[in-house]
Amino acid sequence: MERFARALVRRRWAVLAVWVVIGVVAAVRAPATPGLLNIRGGSERKTEASHTEDLLNTRFSRPIGEFFAVTLEGPARFDSGGGRPVLDTLLAGLERQSYVRGLVSYPATGDTTFLSRDRQATFVIVALDIGSGDSAGALVLPVRRTVRAALARAPGGGAYRARVTGRAPLDLDVRTVVTDDSKRGEQALLPLTLFILVLAFGALVAASLPLIVGVLAISVSLAIIGVIAHVTPMSVFVLNMTTMIGLGVGIDYSLLVVTRFREELGRGLRALPAAVSTMLTAGRAVVTSGLTVVVGFGALLFTPLIETRSVGIGGLVVVGVAVLLSVTLLPALLAVLGRNIDRPRWLARRLAWYHAPQVWEKWARTLSRHPVRAMVFGGVLIALLTAPVFWIRIGLPARHWWPAGTEAGEGLDALSRMGVAGFVQPIRVLVQVPEGRSAVQAASLRGLRTLSDSLRADPRVREVRSLVDVQRGSSLLALSVLYSDLESARARYPSFVDAYLSADRRLALLDVILADTTSLTTAMDVVERARALGGMDLRGTRDMSVTVGGYSASALDFQRDLLRRFPLLVGLILGATAIMLAVAFRSVLVPIKAIIMNTLSVSATFGLIVLVFQQGVGVELFGLEGPTRAIFVVIPVLVFAVVFGLSMDYEVFLLSRIKEAYDRTGRNAEATMEGLSATASVITSAALIMILVFGVFAFARVLAMQLLGFGLAVAVLLDATVIRMVLVPAFMQAMGRWNWWPGNRGAAGRQGGGAGTAHPAEYGERR
Repeated sequence: MERFARALVRRRWAVLAVWVVIGVVAAVRAPATPGLLNIRGGSERKTEASHTEDLLNTRFSRPIGEFFAVTLEGPARFDSGGGRPVLDTLLAGLERQSYVRGLVSYPATGDTTFLSRDRQATFVIVALDIGSGDSAGALVLPVRRTVRAALARAPGGGAYRARVTGRAPLDLDVRTVVTDDSKRGEQALLPLTLFILVLAFGALVAASLPLIVGVLAISVSLAIIGVIAHVTPMSVFVLNMTTMIGLGVGIDYSLLVVTRFREELGRGLRALPAAVSTMLTAGRAVVTSGLTVVVGFGALLFTPLIETRSVGIGGLVVVGVAVLLSVTLLPALLAVLGRNIDRPRWLARRLAWYHAPQVWEKWARTLSRHPVRAMVFGGVLIALLTAPVFWIRIGLPARHWWPAGTEAGEGLDALSRMGVAGFVQPIRVLVQVPEGRSAVQAASLRGLRTLSDSLRADPRVREVRSLVDVQRGSSLLALSVLYSDLESARARYPSFVDAYLSADRRLALLDVILADTTSLTTAMDVVERARALGGMDLRGTRDMSVTVGGYSASALDFQRDLLRRFPLLVGLILGATAIMLAVAFRSVLVPIKAIIMNTLSVSATFGLIVLVFQQGVGVELFGLEGPTRAIFVVIPVLVFAVVFGLSMDYEVFLLSRIKEAYDRTGRNAEATMEGLSATASVITSAALIMILVFGVFAFARVLAMQLLGFGLAVAVLLDATVIRMVLVPAFMQAMGRWNWWPGNRGAAGRQGGGAGTAHPAEYGERR
């Protein structure tokens, strides 16, 4: 490290030139990254839901697999009168598009389900002819242009309002909102962050350096993620995560480095020796902290979801870039600036109160006198905050899942007003009959009728659409006669037969339309019931195999898969973190204590997420109308991985300073007080910035980002106050010399001991 630091300082201008080039390239490439990100997400591992979707796409000649719903509202009735020509013009415009596989509407079926009660609103199901699910997002804007053009051609079309919604339109609007929220978040954060940095440093020049590092970390990371997106799918949620982590970690690390550099200048060292000394202390702490942070992100690579793996890859990239900037660009800038970093000096004199150590020294002495009492009080508080976690419910949130104020969201609201919102995300039950049989034979139709009636008996189900439900109230004999001549049946019900019967006649589809009172959370329960029915020996269903797919089924499969791997993820993070801290601090007790403290921080964070979002306590502050009733499975996984890593920042900052003092003096109590006093203002400032960064995203328009932003902000608040300022120093005081067993147990008076404390000074004297 010392050789690297000296070489870096000698070649500081070359280092600055390299980063200028990298920054320019990143500024050009980064804006293109959002368009390369995956909006659908999901799992690349085969699940029952994905197998069902594959069967629909490959075995059906005209499947309604990926589809949009186009809502149309106006002043006239659509069953007769002035509204019908507008609807016919819209249908004609959609039919001419090559990517439209079929249309299901009121004119095609005569089903009044497609009309509102006053007949002045209707909707059209647009079945798409595409390859992969995510490619449907590319058709959203063309379909919206086609719809608007059709309304412009229709007589009186200006009085009608059409909206394109569905899973892919909702996904696309989420990407648009996420990108916009990310930009707005950065714009709101930069002035607030600058204010805190000026308060922390008392100098405008010093305050600007962490901002440079944070913004550059985001830009470079996004450019790298754009390259990675060409190789592997990257979720759109990596955008907000890159902004949050890049700005937070980049500023955290540079805050530590710049603070230490100013301390070295205050000891009388000149610019170059001070930069070298900073690298040997704060630089080493940044590298150690960065390695512990990436452990959490690295563990996410072992999860099956594109969303979680994308955050893992993005986290590895952004933390790696932030560390690299903090130990290369930042020291080079410090070596160039020297004492000019304190300009303007009048500002530092006015803000000297913020750095006064008396308050922190007094707090440290209080903890040293009553460490056990402090641990008890801190532990009780964490336990109270953790308690709600025992009522956590993992699942799709009951509400607020899609952002308001978007076309797709407004379309979903229009469907809700018609009472048919369940059509957008039906549960898709696929029934396969044995080889040699047909799904339209009398015996097969009997089994389909039994399954359809069993599903419809559930009060959460509005209706079931299938081959046996095409004529409501028809007997099995009448259905057998209808399907005995399939061509006649196709002529009578265009598109319907091919949508619900496979080309080889061995597969039949049942679309389970949920009642509007059924939330996404409850929809997962309906999926479990449908699968349970499929496994029962119901009348007429013997030898039939049943698979269940659709959005809710996919979410349930992903949830089970992720929860199954969660213990492995936890074990990887805990084990790797313990090993790295044991090596860094040459101690057994320190890593055990760090894991316990970080686990307390994470558990209390989970408790507050459950209390606020799932239970709805104070949820109105975040723009939500009520509780979510459940927490999406991705949130606990991401919060654990990210919080556990970020919590190590302050752990390493504090322990590095305590260890440095202990190596120099050999007295644990004094070393703990010195470490706490020296790092308290840095940790407080860094935590304020982190809380701001994450807190801004707690008010985002996408619920997943709100949950993450709130969870990370709360975790940092708890970590920087109760954990680092109370429990950790109290534990260190209580354990005494055992903290550093079996490594260096602090031979007091040892010369040159510590993490580079003697060499830099000697280097400065020689210079």
